[in-house]
Amino acid sequence: MREAGRITAMALRVVGDAVRPGITTGELDAIAEAAIRGAGAVPAFKGYHGFPGTLCTSVDSQVVHGIPGARVLHEGEIVSVDCGAIVDGYYGDSAMTFAVGEVSDEARRLMDVTRRSLEAGIARCLPGMRLHDISAAVQEVAEGAGFGVVREYVGHGIGRAMHEDPQVPNYGQAGTGPTLKVGMVLAIEPMINAGRPDVRSLDDGWTVVTADGRLSAHFEHTVAITEDGPAILTVE
Repeated sequence: MREAGRITAMALRVVGDAVRPGITTGELDAIAEAAIRGAGAVPAFKGYHGFPGTLCTSVDSQVVHGIPGARVLHEGEIVSVDCGAIVDGYYGDSAMTFAVGEVSDEARRLMDVTRRSLEAGIARCLPGMRLHDISAAVQEVAEGAGFGVVREYVGHGIGRAMHEDPQVPNYGQAGTGPTLKVGMVLAIEPMINAGRPDVRSLDDGWTVVTADGRLSAHFEHTVAITEDGPAILTVE
């Protein structure tokens, strides 16, 4: 899982380096697939329940599951990129939101708060803590900044399948939920909206957008629970 996570992180870095005004989300997808396959791994998303891309590319008010294609990125937009890789049957899953050129103060703040909410959740990945300690930590940071926490989509266990039990909500009551144990691996992924938490799905059957049309950001890491604390697997 460390190797799957490392390759996932590498692919995200390469994609992030390529994000600029004028590039298409389809071009970013091709870059990611080449990076993953070149490292000897398999893209985790391509073909998953019929999804056509290596990446999920979600721009501005798109929350998650945006399909890469001819969409051109423009100055001032933000793009959330979700990526996964498989190595020897084990999965890595990670997401980052990138600025396309210079972006608004609101976009910068949303990205920063979403990243900090992920960090707060990871800090609770300790043996003996409860699952919703993670959820409550994410929610406290995001809602404390005045942003909305998406309810319909959550993090998840991960291992020999992309999505395993337990689900990891980004909201909840601290001190509740299953006890965290050494060896558990979780994909923690705050999806935070600049406005209300409500979302809706587009007719393509995949893309999820904010109901109020405001911005959304998404950050994710695959994290193992160890005796020494949280181990982030999706790093190079």
